[in-house]
Amino acid sequence: MLENLTQKLGTVFDKIRGRGALSEKDVDAALNEVRKALLEADVALEAVKVFLESTRKRAVGTEVLRSVTPGQMVIKVVHDELVILLGDDEDASLNIDHSPPATILLAGLQGSGKTTTAGKLALWIKNKKNKKVLLASLDTYRPAAREQLRILGEQAGVSVLPEIDGETPPTIAKRARAAAKIQGTDIIILDTAGRQSIDTILMSELKEITSISNPSEILLVADAMTGQDAVVTAKAFKEAVNISGLILSRADGDARGGAAISMRHVTNCPIKFLGVGEKQEEIELFSADRFARRILGMGDVVGLVEKAAEVVEREDAEEMMKKLASGQFSITDLLKQLRQIKKMGGMGGLMGMIPGFGKLQKQMAAAQMDDKVITHQEAIILSMTAKERKNTNLLNASRRKRIASGSGTSVQAVNRLIKQYMEMAKVMKKMGRQGAGGLLKSLMGGGMKGEPSQGDVDLSSMADLMKSNKGMSPGKLPGLGNLGNLPPNFPFGKKK
Repeated sequence: MLENLTQKLGTVFDKIRGRGALSEKDVDAALNEVRKALLEADVALEAVKVFLESTRKRAVGTEVLRSVTPGQMVIKVVHDELVILLGDDEDASLNIDHSPPATILLAGLQGSGKTTTAGKLALWIKNKKNKKVLLASLDTYRPAAREQLRILGEQAGVSVLPEIDGETPPTIAKRARAAAKIQGTDIIILDTAGRQSIDTILMSELKEITSISNPSEILLVADAMTGQDAVVTAKAFKEAVNISGLILSRADGDARGGAAISMRHVTNCPIKFLGVGEKQEEIELFSADRFARRILGMGDVVGLVEKAAEVVEREDAEEMMKKLASGQFSITDLLKQLRQIKKMGGMGGLMGMIPGFGKLQKQMAAAQMDDKVITHQEAIILSMTAKERKNTNLLNASRRKRIASGSGTSVQAVNRLIKQYMEMAKVMKKMGRQGAGGLLKSLMGGGMKGEPSQGDVDLSSMADLMKSNKGMSPGKLPGLGNLGNLPPNFPFGKKK
């Protein structure tokens, strides 16, 4: 998500980054471009006005204009004000740590993704909070709604309240509470019915369910793709049932990103979660700071580490480290790496989370280096025999032709993959001989002037630097120079 907004803001900040001095006129010109970018991203006008007023007060102050790096300071001010607009991270936590059973009521319009979100939230609470969850469907109108929730509950490994024909939503809510007490359940998630539009019947039913279930959280599930319509919906639900938080579904498909900013401002309710994919585990706890950093192209290192920890098994990581230490790297190892990249959201998702790499996404798209390339390379490797994967010297012309045919690709694609593998294997071999520090030192030219050699980088200082964003533009990383230009073979072959 956020690609369009990130690109537009990146263009604005490129004009002021690195400038020796900024006048009020320069700041006003930059903020005017920021205003246009936010409006085009579907951010509500009211939210844009509040944001720009507070940002300008700080941006034209002595703190910025007399700064050694005024351009960087403006970006920092914009980041800080975005965090304020998006809300305090502490508000994002779920209010469920009290005497069980705690009830979470999910509300929203039909098609907003409530039932899917109920399954995702149940899995998240079970895994992250280690609590026993009961799912209950109160949607007696939509065909197969309860069956859908039952399947999602089975996939998540949580209990689902059995169906009884003829029950009304308030009656189901009562039965869910009684069943939770008997079963020793910690959390009840109630999936309510939606309508095509807001109406009195929907709201009166929600009010009745709320009074019966006494929920700890009333969370509005809204489709991030609906833009300004989501803001109107959020206002109506806030007025009717006093929602306590927001969950944005399909956030990964919203290139503009304005709905999140607008809904948070208009309702004054914290965003609790983002749905970032179709899989059941693809739900993220919202963080205002990390969200703002991604909008501004600063990356999300914490999110990247969390994602890696979820995807990469400890045993696999230890095995890979042993292989790297010995300089070994097989095509089977490459296959594992490709699959891990897919699990972590693909190349596009990873690039957006690494500081300074956001700009590369556009160049990757132009070079046709999207996630299809990973799928094609996976198919090529799977078309090889075990012996061929172990010994690439066996891959003569006829074998390569057979592999291309079996994977539905071309001989050229097979050749590219083998060449890339051989280059990677060479690097791994060098790492095995020199160690990771020695390799980094040789690759980066022994460090920058006035800094320690890159083999002895202080990672904690680097993390602090990235966190504060002081002394480092989002387009640079210490010791790596300007990353604005994409190497022709990065990371999956030459541009076609």
